[in-house]
Amino acid sequence: MASPTLGKDLTKKGVNHSREAVSSATLSDRTLPREIFDLVPAAIFAADERGNITAWNKALSEIYDCDSDELIGKDLTWLFPQEGRASQPSMLEAALQKGSYLSEIRIRTKSGKDVYILLSLTRICVNPSAAVTIAGILVDLTEYKLRNLSLSSARAKQSVEGMGHPAPQRAEQIERQIGDTRFLIASPLMHKFMTMVDRIAGNPEMVLITGETGSGKELIARSVHDYSTRRDHPWVDINCAALPEHLVESELFGYEKGAFSGADSAKPGLFELADKGTLFLDEIGELDPKLQVKLLRVLDGAPYYRLGGHRKITVDVRVVSATNQDLDLAVKEGRFRRDLFHRLSQLQLRVPPLRERPEDVVALAQHFLAIKDCKLRFDEDALSAMACYRWPGNVRELRNLVAKLVIAAQGTVISAEDLLLEISTEKPSVQAALTPTNLEGMEEQMIIKALESMGGHRGLAAEQLGISRRTLSRKLREYNITCADHDRDRALGSLGVEQQKFFRAKATFPVRLLTAQGEESNVTAVNLSTGGLGIDGLAEPHRLRGLLDASFLLPGTETLIQAKVRLVWADAAGRAGIRFVVVEPALFEEIQHWTARKMKEEGWDSAQA
Repeated sequence: MASPTLGKDLTKKGVNHSREAVSSATLSDRTLPREIFDLVPAAIFAADERGNITAWNKALSEIYDCDSDELIGKDLTWLFPQEGRASQPSMLEAALQKGSYLSEIRIRTKSGKDVYILLSLTRICVNPSAAVTIAGILVDLTEYKLRNLSLSSARAKQSVEGMGHPAPQRAEQIERQIGDTRFLIASPLMHKFMTMVDRIAGNPEMVLITGETGSGKELIARSVHDYSTRRDHPWVDINCAALPEHLVESELFGYEKGAFSGADSAKPGLFELADKGTLFLDEIGELDPKLQVKLLRVLDGAPYYRLGGHRKITVDVRVVSATNQDLDLAVKEGRFRRDLFHRLSQLQLRVPPLRERPEDVVALAQHFLAIKDCKLRFDEDALSAMACYRWPGNVRELRNLVAKLVIAAQGTVISAEDLLLEISTEKPSVQAALTPTNLEGMEEQMIIKALESMGGHRGLAAEQLGISRRTLSRKLREYNITCADHDRDRALGSLGVEQQKFFRAKATFPVRLLTAQGEESNVTAVNLSTGGLGIDGLAEPHRLRGLLDASFLLPGTETLIQAKVRLVWADAAGRAGIRFVVVEPALFEEIQHWTARKMKEEGWDSAQA
């Protein structure tokens, strides 16, 4: 890949996905000999401007634990794990438009091994008339990552045992490029939350995002769009609270020429501009009650008129909305329509406030500091103090505080005392939270943080702290801390009744299929829902016509599920979908309980009516 002639030769040939074309592109006399190509220690490859992989070396197939033949016909999405493949168009666009792309990804090989990879893409264009080639380099970071995780785990244990001045421990840190913003994820809670975001991104239903001011609701909404099937279509956003009441209707639905004074020409509304894409309604709780009725009709798919218009307009738009208000309370008080609330919140996400994810506080603080001044750093006490503070303004407050600290910095190190100078001392709780010299106070803070991060589960919190559950119970009595186990309010999101029916929990377990003629097939399930199974390893799907008998042990239990099923789809790779046709009521109830438990473990509140 070091030779530009490789890219030139590949693009000239107009490489297709056949084995012969790939072979001729990589083994041509005008390119690097394959033997030399394979001697390069790093994994390298080439792709065309559509993202199709056209050449690679042996190191690439070794990292992914696959045969070279498996790479024929693949595109850049193949490099990513299944849940992250929606990011391929944005990375290809970055490589083509900006010239380069850099990202850290984690994959799981066929043998079940987790591999951490640094991916770099570079645009190569030999001359203006030649087609563009994308050169890619993959670096295996697994050993480095595992060593860092091991060191972090050891430090965490020492800190908990000492209960002295523990610096917040760093979990695995990754980042996403959301629009023009680098989105850092370091805390286990946010890793869990972003998994939920990825799950609903591919769902066509509307999403309501709730959370405190400054917690990042708009970035989450943009992430839902970027990882959805609508990512290649428009993203349009509007702040419902920022527009005057008399302009909201014309902005949303547009107007015709002469509709009102000053309407010198027709203007399409935001719904039209977002057709086939996503419309983000920020601060939806501020929407005027009169417009709520019209919005509801559009969300139900009804055509509408522009302001002053006579022609009906129909659009295909996914609406994502956000608010920092308690819409349940607004509905009870009559300030927000109940039917509109239920329409908007078919899928609901609660962005965790910054105080619930102290690892993110550390990562974000250091990130903001590096942007402002790379020569400055926080000392350990300062990081501990920031992790203990409650951050009522969330990420926005943290970013502004770091900016103030940089301006006021006298040396190269920012201490906890420097923080106290910038945060108002009129609030006694702030002073107490930021003082890291009180050992008992620090211990109490750590216990509270552990309980919050584990959703109130005392057993998991004790495990995270490295103490017994009995010791934790004694500490809770000592500090008079009360926390309800699995408090429903800690849920990160909620699924509507219809979405619960289609919730597929990831699980791997053997399944036995039997045809009416007695032919048996043994396959592996990869997910399970109340409606059916996703399976892998199906060799001859054409043999499985009509009703089948399926039997399997419900994962993690000794319950044998036996049901009549039907094959509804299959592909050439051996993957298939199976739908339950007849299941005994008692067994169906067992599956319902199992999926509900999996939903709760993933962070969803499945109790929504």
